[in-house]
Amino acid sequence: MNRKAIIRRPGEGKSIKLAGHPMAFLVTGSDTRYTSMFEWTIPTGFSTGLHVHRVQEETFYVLEGECDWQVGNERVRATPGTYLFVPPGVPHNIGNASNEVARVLMTVSPPGHERYFEELAETVARGGAADPATIAELRARYDTDQLSALKG
Repeated sequence: MNRKAIIRRPGEGKSIKLAGHPMAFLVTGSDTRYTSMFEWTIPTGFSTGLHVHRVQEETFYVLEGECDWQVGNERVRATPGTYLFVPPGVPHNIGNASNEVARVLMTVSPPGHERYFEELAETVARGGAADPATIAELRARYDTDQLSALKG
């Protein structure tokens, strides 16, 4: 593990494409024991589907655009500046129901969820996104119990 400060300027560090849009890895488990952080560009019409984590806690902060979140039984129209903390065990859905892409800062603690995103991007690139069993197996390995369909 790295024991020095990390400075990432725009375009530096690892990034992947999800649904054709970039996700930049700002800090990962190879950098710290405590959290991972991503800048996620969420395309219009995308939804994670309702899901829950047993161990992980997540935060989301909207930088641009609008997101449509479900947290437990509450629906939230999230505009720039909206912050969300999701503790383990709380069902949630992160989506973008607007006509514009949204940009969100996201953290996941403990770190390691970057491996989920990497495998998801590889699966989608191979054309596997339509196979619910493949996605369900991937999510189960990374502390995610899917409660409704993924859209994207």
